[in-house]
Amino acid sequence: MITHTVRTHTSAENLAREDQLAWHLAALATRQVDVEPDVVDMVINRVIDNAAVATASLTRAPVAAARAQALAHPFRPGATVLGAGLGTRVGPEWAAWANGVAVRELDYHDTFLAAEYSHPADNIPPIVAVAQHVAVRDVGRGLTGADLVRGIVTGYEVQVDLARAISLHRHRIDHVAHLGPSVAAGLGSLLGLDPATVFHAIGQALHTTTATRQSRKGEISTWKAFAPAFAGKVAIEAVDRAMRGQTSPTPIYEGEDGVIAWLLDGPDARYDVALPGPGEPRRAILDTYTKEHSAEYQAQALIDLARRLHRERPELGDPGRVRSVVIHTSHHTHQVIGSGANDPQKYSPSASRETLDHSIPYIFTVALQDGTWHHLDSYTPQRASRPDTVALWQRVSTREDAEWTRRYHSTDPAEQAFGGRVEITLTDGSTLTEEIAVADAHPLGARPFARAQYLTKFRTLADGVLPDDEVERFLDVAQRLPELGPGELGGLTVVAPPALLASVHTPEGIF
Repeated sequence: MITHTVRTHTSAENLAREDQLAWHLAALATRQVDVEPDVVDMVINRVIDNAAVATASLTRAPVAAARAQALAHPFRPGATVLGAGLGTRVGPEWAAWANGVAVRELDYHDTFLAAEYSHPADNIPPIVAVAQHVAVRDVGRGLTGADLVRGIVTGYEVQVDLARAISLHRHRIDHVAHLGPSVAAGLGSLLGLDPATVFHAIGQALHTTTATRQSRKGEISTWKAFAPAFAGKVAIEAVDRAMRGQTSPTPIYEGEDGVIAWLLDGPDARYDVALPGPGEPRRAILDTYTKEHSAEYQAQALIDLARRLHRERPELGDPGRVRSVVIHTSHHTHQVIGSGANDPQKYSPSASRETLDHSIPYIFTVALQDGTWHHLDSYTPQRASRPDTVALWQRVSTREDAEWTRRYHSTDPAEQAFGGRVEITLTDGSTLTEEIAVADAHPLGARPFARAQYLTKFRTLADGVLPDDEVERFLDVAQRLPELGPGELGGLTVVAPPALLASVHTPEGIF
């Protein structure tokens, strides 16, 4: 890895383009490097994982709204829309929009946590959409599944490397500000673009995807699912403009009125961004981890702990037996999904699903009482308002623990942890203390996810949504991803029964 030190420069310094972070990202994207077999295998896993969680969300209102918007923009050759027929094609930017919302809606796909947090699989919908469109439009280009894999690998690499080095949430900037550049870089790899074009696409994508984190604060709205889809959509548009010769704000990161100076740590800040050098493999996807449960990633391990306590000590789910539950955990977990957020909505039975999946007091309570976690049933208003749940829920709080914060930020995979220590005080005065470092499905967890688990997750979430033959058709195409020819990329979608999609009422909009 080559470390690039990034800081603010005045306009008078005239920082050379080749010394700018956006150029280093573009150079990475445009260098052709073989993708190693274990990385290819993980790309296939994440394509399956995205399709699984998108399938489970097809009838949810935000997904239906985004799909309706996309279907109002038919285009040939275009790209497919998840749920719609194989012959239904829309503009690739609109496919990225609809499919990105479907993937993100249930908060159920992969994650990477470091200085910043992210859902790197958000890169997949826009890169697939462009690949489907270009493979048919430009037959001579001969885009294949191998090209698509390379683009996805680059998208993951850029987003993970930025997330390791640059914290956005510290300044209340939403994490999709790293996603716009990573999608633009991934598209540069996919299409074999030159560094100058990708450089300007990255700059434009970053400029248009910086927004505040209010979308993840207080009463969290449906926009949470739309935010990464928006980043993917505008990144496609940025690449299109850059390919037509249009330039970007420069230097976008380092300028005296740029992102670092005014949105991040200020004019005196320095960031060390490590990126793969020439010929070095891109393996960042292997450092990411998917979810077994539909909830914020920092809740994954604590759900597993709650399930175990339910089996071993079922009386702990009775609020008449419990005086308090204190979860000692990292700064991030405490501040974002814990009581440290100071969001009363995290304790409200009438809170939105988007809020509840960012409330570890709620999540731990329900998992402790039910001994399971379900992407739909665990969030219903009836479940959230159950009197015994509300009573116990109000007794759950979080506290920041310096050691858990240190482990959260550790760069040693064997030490990094996203769990916590739970102290339960019973009404009889006795206490119980248990802890868990990583989720069961984590690569270092009790039951690490491998291909079999990704397939099971897809089949489980597709049950009752897709016909069996459609399930097997998609899984066949996805598992042959590296060998797919240009005419087969359109098969990387799922087709739901038309009656299922028609069952969702979508109010009319402008389109």
